[in-house]
Amino acid sequence: MNSQGAARRPTIEDVAREAGVSRALVSLVLRGSPKVSEPKRQAVADAVAALDYRPSNAARSLASGRTRIVGVLLDDLANPWFVDLLDGLQSVLGERNLRMVLGDPRYLARPGESPVSPFMEMRVDGLVIAGEIRADDDLTRAATHTPAVVVGARALELPAADRVSNDDADGARQAVEHLIGLGHRDIAFLTAPTGPAAVRAASYRETMERHGLQEYIRVLQTDMTEQAGYEALGRLIDGGKSPTAVFATNDILAVGALAAANARSIDVPGELSIVGYDNTYLAAMGHLSLSTVDPVSRDVGVRAAHLLLDRMAEPARPQRNERLKPRLVVRKTTAPAARPSADGD
Repeated sequence: MNSQGAARRPTIEDVAREAGVSRALVSLVLRGSPKVSEPKRQAVADAVAALDYRPSNAARSLASGRTRIVGVLLDDLANPWFVDLLDGLQSVLGERNLRMVLGDPRYLARPGESPVSPFMEMRVDGLVIAGEIRADDDLTRAATHTPAVVVGARALELPAADRVSNDDADGARQAVEHLIGLGHRDIAFLTAPTGPAAVRAASYRETMERHGLQEYIRVLQTDMTEQAGYEALGRLIDGGKSPTAVFATNDILAVGALAAANARSIDVPGELSIVGYDNTYLAAMGHLSLSTVDPVSRDVGVRAAHLLLDRMAEPARPQRNERLKPRLVVRKTTAPAARPSADGD
């Protein structure tokens, strides 16, 4: 092929000429039609390979009215919680030949533009909104006209979107009761300004109160970063009010708390137990081995994908709101309390 030819993308007509068949027959082969004989199917396949032909997604969209793209709007691409969620989504959507396109509101939209606008320009077939995304008029409209599912967020209310999450209240209860069962009374909670964190904080308070431990309740506000976890626990320790256990609203905060304890030569779990939330890859790392709550993120992703597919097939169906039960994963950062609490309990 000469340099002029190399600069031009091969077309479906080129494939038809190369294979010695009609354009319509090439189209049937590309759509996977069973009406094409095996020799002609193979001839088209050989021509596609020889020409390195790539079907135009835009052209197929115009013809079918579908793009086969699902837009996934994430509130923070750096958050490791999304890894298992995306794996669950892909395991289902990939089987249906649907392609995910990911976007973080901080990077996706132009200034003054709704983060969902680029997905609408792409004419995505479905939307997954994951994490703490703020609703605006464009997002509300998009979820009204495009099948959508909200994953994990509590405060986001969209008129026609389904919702699936883990049961944050139950997960927090499991974590606190695990620590209480180990003899801990002075248990601090590291929280953050998100909907799930607020639910976990409320469950922490309720569980402590139910066990008669309301005098020990301490909720420390953070911004969900490792540094914030380090500083929050550091303030307690340096102020002479170190708890015997810490429950953090995510694994990143828990890792920061673990670093603060290590920097002050406080043995974990001998002197201080730490529990995180999310069961990310960080928690499973051998040198951390963090006890944490597994929010079954992959299962949440799988369920969200099925809810989305159902809504794509039947847009007018009633909304569904599902919560999956999390599970506690005990590793090496929790152990029985080493010292009694101040009142001798």
